[in-house]
Amino acid sequence: MRTNNDILPLLIFSSAEDQANAQRVSRLARAGKLRPIHRGIYTSDLETPLEQIVRPNWRQIAEYLYPGSVLGYRSAQEGKPDPEGRIFLVQGNRARRTELPGLTLITIPGPGPVLGLEPALNDTPYGKLFVSSEARRLLENLYAGRDSAIRTMGRAWVESHLSRLCTLRGEYKVNDLRDTARQLAEILGLDTQFKILNGIVSALMQTGEARRLSAVDALARAAGKPYDPDRLVIFDALFTALRQSFPQVPDPTTPGLSSINFAFFESYFSNYIEGTTFTVEEASEIIFEGKMIEKRPEDSHDVLGTYQAITRQPFRSSPPGNEDEFLEWLKLTNHMVLSSRPEKHPGQWKVKLNQAGSTLFVHPELVQGTLREGFKRVALLEDPFARALMAMFVVTEVHPFEDGNGRTARLAMNAYLTQASACRIIIPTAYREDYLLPLKALSRNADPVPFLRSMTRAQAWSAAFDYSDFQSTWKQMAACNAFADDITRNKLLHPHEVRSLVDDNEINNKSY
Repeated sequence: MRTNNDILPLLIFSSAEDQANAQRVSRLARAGKLRPIHRGIYTSDLETPLEQIVRPNWRQIAEYLYPGSVLGYRSAQEGKPDPEGRIFLVQGNRARRTELPGLTLITIPGPGPVLGLEPALNDTPYGKLFVSSEARRLLENLYAGRDSAIRTMGRAWVESHLSRLCTLRGEYKVNDLRDTARQLAEILGLDTQFKILNGIVSALMQTGEARRLSAVDALARAAGKPYDPDRLVIFDALFTALRQSFPQVPDPTTPGLSSINFAFFESYFSNYIEGTTFTVEEASEIIFEGKMIEKRPEDSHDVLGTYQAITRQPFRSSPPGNEDEFLEWLKLTNHMVLSSRPEKHPGQWKVKLNQAGSTLFVHPELVQGTLREGFKRVALLEDPFARALMAMFVVTEVHPFEDGNGRTARLAMNAYLTQASACRIIIPTAYREDYLLPLKALSRNADPVPFLRSMTRAQAWSAAFDYSDFQSTWKQMAACNAFADDITRNKLLHPHEVRSLVDDNEINNKSY
């Protein structure tokens, strides 16, 4: 039976300072209960490859070999070994390189931890190590000498990082960070790096020369058009997936009654999915008779405003052709939908960060720049369906307005489809989760496949009805469960499935 004395920690360290422990470790090793990793370092795991033991436990090993050193350069930012297994530590007057299985500890000569000053200047204790302060970290990562490509995150990273800090903290806080870096540069002998940092901050705040910058997001900020670089990664994932030709689904309506009926259901469902719920009878009175439902005038106007945007130009089939037009078109569309809600600031860019659940949308300061970057990808796509989906997702992901973002996004999508004489897309109530969950998958995981599949199905469903008769279309959609709130019990059916069920029932009835 094993006792507590038999349970050994994963890593065991031996040192000359503790002779009793050193002798115990030596006995265990001779007995085959420990494997040596490095001088004075052993493991009780006799089977796992040493690389898999060493790398996750780099901190314990660094504390043993180089106690009191400062985790610096790229290691301070990443907080883990780089892809090659390197950790960079600042300590003493001599460079050292210690190789272990799966880990290389590199010590760089330099001042030890900065302590005893104001908090912003001090390095942070990290067990028996220290982590360089934010200002020191930025200065170190601007090192441009030998092995700088390995040791540092690089100047472009510093530019992007400072640009992001301008958004998250404001220029005043970044100025404070620059002042802190100035003091540390004198203490640490990093004056050359501070001159570079000072030039970057000045350029970002448009008081210095932007030509000194190299990171594209930092250049955009210096030009007064900052954007969210994380969103561009997602945009590019969708853009790559959309660079193909899709089967064109023709518009099932003709000018006149059928297009009016389609516009009604598009408006009805686009509002219902956002929580503006009416019965079909109420919505038809609002749209076709101009009735305002008692005690719900704003909701009534939302439905009417969306319908008017679907049926009028430039919202129906004259989508924007360049970045400036894109921004103006979105503002006009949002104002059309929400004009009865002045408290929601219709047609004005949001001034507060908005979110849905745990998803934070683009920071207000970055809205216009991110929309511009998104539109560049819209303009590069040639297929109408691809362009429509790209435009819709850009608006959804940025969420540029206080309210009405979903409706504005879907109107942008459908304007591109109508421009190409393709079928517009309706998102019925029963398809809500099939629509929203793929959007989340794309936003959180940069996975465009579910989104493309979802929107392809939605367009095929939208094109499957004869919209020439309002009552008939309503009845067919109801048979497809389109209006069902409880999607767990009422799955959205395609009209062909409904017809097949009807035909089967007729056959069964005849068989009696």
